[in-house]
Amino acid sequence: MNIIKEYDDKELVLAVEGRVDTITSQDLEKEINDEFGNFNSLILDFSALEYISSAGLRVLIATQKKLKSDDIPMVIKNVNDAIKEIFRMSGFDKILKIE
Repeated sequence: MNIIKEYDDKELVLAVEGRVDTITSQDLEKEINDEFGNFNSLILDFSALEYISSAGLRVLIATQKKLKSDDIPMVIKNVNDAIKEIFRMSGFDKILKIE
């Protein structure tokens, strides 16, 4: 997994490439947690994401929960069909904001 971090003023965009699985999900979580307090909007760009496991889904839900308590929006963008299907089957498409 590779994460490309970019700021547009106070909006943080994380472009996630490769696989978010049991091992790499911890890196994604750390990357997001390290930036808390530095952004007022989070965009996760999944255009190059190939796979996400239940551990990765847990990171997304935990992140959304933290951000929601501070009224900080989180949007997931550029999701391919395989990842969309994982979100649909897990019901996460109803919980997360996916564009």
